[in-house]
Amino acid sequence: MDEVEVVVAHSERATLRVGDVFLKVDADQARIDAEVEAMGLAPVPTPRVLWREPPVLAIAAVPGAALGRLGEPSPASSAAWAAAGAAVRKLHDAPLPPRPGGAGRDPGALAAELDAECELLVTTGVLPADLVARNRRVAEAAFRPWAPAFTHGDLQITHVFTEDDEVTGIIDWSEAGRGDPLYDLATLTLGHEERLGDLVTGYGTEGGVDLDLDVIRAWWSLRSLLVVRWLAGHGFDPFAPGCEVDVLRSRM
Repeated sequence: MDEVEVVVAHSERATLRVGDVFLKVDADQARIDAEVEAMGLAPVPTPRVLWREPPVLAIAAVPGAALGRLGEPSPASSAAWAAAGAAVRKLHDAPLPPRPGGAGRDPGALAAELDAECELLVTTGVLPADLVARNRRVAEAAFRPWAPAFTHGDLQITHVFTEDDEVTGIIDWSEAGRGDPLYDLATLTLGHEERLGDLVTGYGTEGGVDLDLDVIRAWWSLRSLLVVRWLAGHGFDPFAPGCEVDVLRSRM
């Protein structure tokens, strides 16, 4: 019998792997519903749903390997990154899904959330005040009007799989929906700034998305500021080399 591998586990959800099957356990049935719906609508390769029995969703593994991991150099080729960019463009150009997604928060509400989080980061001594203040200023560029697109909403580097420089699967769609397309591009290149050019090469500059690199950089700061305390409180290490705190330091 294959061993059970704990891929990720915290108080909100857990993902287990048994051979070529992933079991996603989520107390929030709405997230599972959103994930299945998004995978059915997305015009890109997604995992095959094997069965659903709330609160568990079973999906098949996708072939290939992830583009990389946060905190480590990406082993994927420039061509693989360009292929990922082309796939994300195809997603963003698709008809809008019915649901709002994780990348679709109102700029005003998001700014207020960020200000509150920045204050906590400083008052609790998690991060130095100058580091927080500098990245808060950088993040300002993300608070602008944007045209909604079909977004993945949590497009981490570990969620895009390629083989022979082709995208074979994009996983973890629970945050998918209508949202800011530049949030997806920023999430995918977080901690891998040197790969942004390859991604943009595949993504292209034509179409309805205003490809503003300053906004992508703003999202690097914004996302990192918002998740540092959450990560630290859920068994992850945002202070590890190349991870979120290093992303924030790079803006200095």
